[in-house]
Amino acid sequence: MNAISPNDEPKRANRATDTDRYVGQRIRERRIMLGFSQQQMADLIGVTYQQAHKYERGINRISAGRLYEISQVLGVPVSYFYEGLEGNQETELNARQRMCLELARNFASIKHEKHQEALSQMARALADQAA
Repeated sequence: MNAISPNDEPKRANRATDTDRYVGQRIRERRIMLGFSQQQMADLIGVTYQQAHKYERGINRISAGRLYEISQVLGVPVSYFYEGLEGNQETELNARQRMCLELARNFASIKHEKHQEALSQMARALADQAA
């Protein structure tokens, strides 16, 4: 009879996968785009801050019901979290994606609506110039 070492342990069914990490990354991106903190997100879906953090990092798996609830809070269909999964198993953000997320986070933190509109107009003008 062969002994099984701890390193040969079969993959547990509840262990998070690359897909779980990808879905968590998509949740984080959308949350930041909407300007929610992790604590606000946790409150909206009825979990602790720690649990929301684990979902976003792909440490804990998300049940189908919880993912549906998250999609409702973030205003996207459940399929949004899987978009780009095929052919793109890379879960790290590139520099451009980080910059876009930072821009969205900073924009959402601007409280003065006229300042937001001015910044939006400036971005449009710069984009038109580059085209």
